[in-house]
Amino acid sequence: MTDTSTERSFPEDIVIADTVRWLEKAVIGLNLCPFAKSVHVKGQIHYVVSQATDAEGVVIDLHRELEALAEISPDKRDTTLLILPQALQEFLDFNDFLEVADAMVEELELGGILQVASFHPRFQFEGTDVDDVTNCTNRAPYPTLHLLREDSIDKAVEAFPEAETIYERNMEVLEQMGIEGWLDLDLAARCPFTGRDATPPTEKD
Repeated sequence: MTDTSTERSFPEDIVIADTVRWLEKAVIGLNLCPFAKSVHVKGQIHYVVSQATDAEGVVIDLHRELEALAEISPDKRDTTLLILPQALQEFLDFNDFLEVADAMVEELELGGILQVASFHPRFQFEGTDVDDVTNCTNRAPYPTLHLLREDSIDKAVEAFPEAETIYERNMEVLEQMGIEGWLDLDLAARCPFTGRDATPPTEKD
């Protein structure tokens, strides 16, 4: 079988730059996550661009990154963003994969130590329309698995006693912006998906 990994590979610098732009302009800029700025400023976020094109490939990369995060000091790497520019482009497939991710955390005996959160350019809350702006709270330029430390989450919640209100506040912020305001942030992926439309289903006229 011919190895096509080279011709399929996506330029990591563009994918990471897109993700950092989203982090700075949306997650931090809109204060969607009050805990993100600190680790970003300290350089404690590790960005990994997966060249996987299917779920099996993502499993390999996720396994490696979970072990790496568990082994390294939190001062050097507090969290990891595993970015998937070529795999799990359909949101339902990505959503189903999260069960695999959670099972892997348990298999590696990292339950209570690490957890996996997620973002997707086509994220959609159950019961919402595809163009509902509140879906954007969980939308990123590329499908992304966010590997977090449980200890860091606990410390962040202690420092932000009303953490349970973040979700509601985020909904209010985005509803006030409207979908036009969100699209004006210009957070779309610049690296085209092979054979796919990289633009989320909500488009600006």
